[in-house]
Amino acid sequence: MDNVVVTGASKGLGLAVCSYLLKEGYRVIGIARTESDELKTLSEGNPDSMFYVQYDFKDTANIHEMVKSITGTHGHIYGLVNNAAVGHDGVLGTMHEKQICELIQVNVEAPILLTKYISRSMLMNRRGRIVNISSIIASTGFSGLSVYGAAKAALNGFTKSLSRELGKAGITVNSVAPGYMETAMTSGLKGDKLESIKRRSPLGHLATVEDVANTVVFLMSEKAKNMTGTIVTVDAGSTA
Repeated sequence: MDNVVVTGASKGLGLAVCSYLLKEGYRVIGIARTESDELKTLSEGNPDSMFYVQYDFKDTANIHEMVKSITGTHGHIYGLVNNAAVGHDGVLGTMHEKQICELIQVNVEAPILLTKYISRSMLMNRRGRIVNISSIIASTGFSGLSVYGAAKAALNGFTKSLSRELGKAGITVNSVAPGYMETAMTSGLKGDKLESIKRRSPLGHLATVEDVANTVVFLMSEKAKNMTGTIVTVDAGSTA
């Protein structure tokens, strides 16, 4: 049974990815700052295949030790889903420097360091899957999300170059770029703003967390063995 590490596993997309990976027979190590009730229920229902690790990715200094602990307990890692992110919004000119630093640290530095150490496990086995959760904001832009957009664009650049580094070892690296979904991160979008986003989609609605989770599971599978270095957009066509 292959091990897959999922970050930001306690809610929203991360929780859905964990659930769908379990259904496909993977052993899942879910990392989050706190264990939500939903994640706890998932772990209790799958005691042999769902494991929670507490970690806050603002602490980039100890990522190496955390990965050593995971591999020491669970063995080689086959898959990694870099989903954990913070989404502070605000006009750049008035955004606090601490928030800018936190966005870059959690959304760029942490996934790069986590991938650095987990990919070593993949290289030893000469097989693996890395999926970085990006956003359509990386390519479309959105007022008030300049730093977030920069961070997600950085993740896309990381995906493309790393896919070239790791390809010869049979490891694929891809990004999934969701559009707006109804999650905690977009809970501030209500009323007219939300309706205008829905109208932008040719399908007339938002993509769901389940749509994105299914895409991640596909990229983990053998069916996606020849997909690497690409950015898969799941947005109900809003960027068409």
